[in-house]
Amino acid sequence: MKVSIIGSGAVGTTLAQRVLESGIADVVLLDVLKNVACAKSLDLLDASSIVGHERNIIGTDNYKDVESSEIVVITAGFPRKPGMTREELVSKNGSIVKEVSNNIKIYAPYSILIVVTNPLDAMTYLAYKVTGFKPARVFGMAGILDESRFIYLAANELKVKRSSIETFVLGSHGDTMVPILSKTRVSGKPISSLVPKARLEEIVKRTRGRGAEIVSLLGSGSAYYSPSAAVFRMIKAVLNDTGETMTVSAHLDGEYGLRDICIGVPCRIGKSGIKKIVELDLSEEERGALHKSGQAIKDSYETSHKLDI
Repeated sequence: MKVSIIGSGAVGTTLAQRVLESGIADVVLLDVLKNVACAKSLDLLDASSIVGHERNIIGTDNYKDVESSEIVVITAGFPRKPGMTREELVSKNGSIVKEVSNNIKIYAPYSILIVVTNPLDAMTYLAYKVTGFKPARVFGMAGILDESRFIYLAANELKVKRSSIETFVLGSHGDTMVPILSKTRVSGKPISSLVPKARLEEIVKRTRGRGAEIVSLLGSGSAYYSPSAAVFRMIKAVLNDTGETMTVSAHLDGEYGLRDICIGVPCRIGKSGIKKIVELDLSEEERGALHKSGQAIKDSYETSHKLDI
């Protein structure tokens, strides 16, 4: 098995470490800064006998090295700075994702493509359009991370185990994400019966702002431990063909009443990519919020369209 990671920043390198140390696949770490990718790869290899795995990693700036990859992950791009919205990143990261996608189309035309670069939904749509891959083979890391953030905050509020909470967070990976409270359960009980409405709204608000909160505290850079964990879960679902249902940014063609858009929805994931888009029974309010989130994503496409996709 071979997983190629484009971008040797914090997310890409931490993801490479997770993949290697799990023993699930060999890794190619590609970056325009060849020496940096090489150095980090050597450092990870030097840890292999300590950790106890036999997998290999190479650092490179040559796209030919991604040939025969089962999965290619795009993490390359500029990180969000304090005060910068995800939408402001479209033009900065769009040109990078376009170049990367063109090379993936040439050197790894049969791969599954997972997008992590922000703004996530717009960049996933851009990669889908540029590669021309079937929609099932291009999706973005979205709701898995947002759901984990919501679960942590809710569990902390209720003083319960995080494993006792089940939830879905649909929509954009951004300010208009839609936590589906009607489907959120704590040990099988509706969360609305356990947490007052006003307090739930505060938890939702903090979930939406969690990424910006981390960016603000760091001062430079953004979250990487949790995003890399979310992508690693997606990689395992593909390589092990688990068919696990998880929320990813997928291309919709009428599902949820949305068309020609990449947005976070539950999907069954396996070796072919998206096996099935799962349509939840949403309340009228939740469906309206999802459509509002979809419109916000489409508005950001206006910048992407200037990149000749």
